[in-house]
Amino acid sequence: MTAMLDKRLSAAEIVSRLQDGMTIGIGGWGPRRKPMALVREILRSGLKDLTIVSYGGADVGMLCAAGRVKKLVFAFVSLDAIPLEAWFRKVREAGAIEVMELDEGMLQWGLKAAAFRLPFLPTRVGLGTDVVPLAGLKTVQSPYADGEVLVAMPALRLDAALLHVNRCDWRGNVQLLGPDLYYDEWFARAADATYVSTEVLVDRMEDHFPGDAAANLFERSFVQGVAHLPGGAHPSSLPPLHGPDMAWFKAYSDAARDPGDWAAVAERFVGATEADYMAGIGGPEAVAAVPLAIY
Repeated sequence: MTAMLDKRLSAAEIVSRLQDGMTIGIGGWGPRRKPMALVREILRSGLKDLTIVSYGGADVGMLCAAGRVKKLVFAFVSLDAIPLEAWFRKVREAGAIEVMELDEGMLQWGLKAAAFRLPFLPTRVGLGTDVVPLAGLKTVQSPYADGEVLVAMPALRLDAALLHVNRCDWRGNVQLLGPDLYYDEWFARAADATYVSTEVLVDRMEDHFPGDAAANLFERSFVQGVAHLPGGAHPSSLPPLHGPDMAWFKAYSDAARDPGDWAAVAERFVGATEADYMAGIGGPEAVAAVPLAIY
């Protein structure tokens, strides 16, 4: 029974379970708690023609720059202090990808519709704006006496979701810490398969961190694979452990202007292996030393 519940995989094994053309949700928020080690592993693979669903940061920018994205479903692509992600901007301005641009709440609503296994959820968000026609959305009329017309936000069903968490056990029980947990639980529930990378990996969560049981935001049944990747959120933040590496983000953004060629800088920002990448930035100890941001 223990072996059946052991969901440990390497990053490469997780990526090997993904396929060209899949719809992949990436958790986190802009430059905060992104599963960047798993994104880097995708960049080292041959995966292509992906539909990415994300509150985007460098995850989206890097995948777009590398030509792996066919369609992007997003609410924003930002590094906070750098408002518009530079590599994404280049690709978007070139018209190189299909897009479905949504309000932040609409994207969450689409994930919830998928989690509830519904074709859509009604909302007032977007009414009277260009978001509705530009995103190809439709309206529905309430069947009740009010007769209200509402936007029908379609389900954003995911083939796979990628998340980075503070702690996880072999069975897929996660703990997400910090003041803002974003919408990671809805990415997990909207996906056919969820894969997580984690800072801390233990055998049984209840034996190690019983006082933080409330930090387990979704059931382990949603998790198909767990990779132990300390520092795996870098360069994004992972409260309460570390903040966003703004020096890294600035160098990465500057590279979009000079040399402006992803192929020329990919090894610098991705690394031939994750071990190479971590060695280049000083290892997990250096990641942990990045100060938390004050918003």
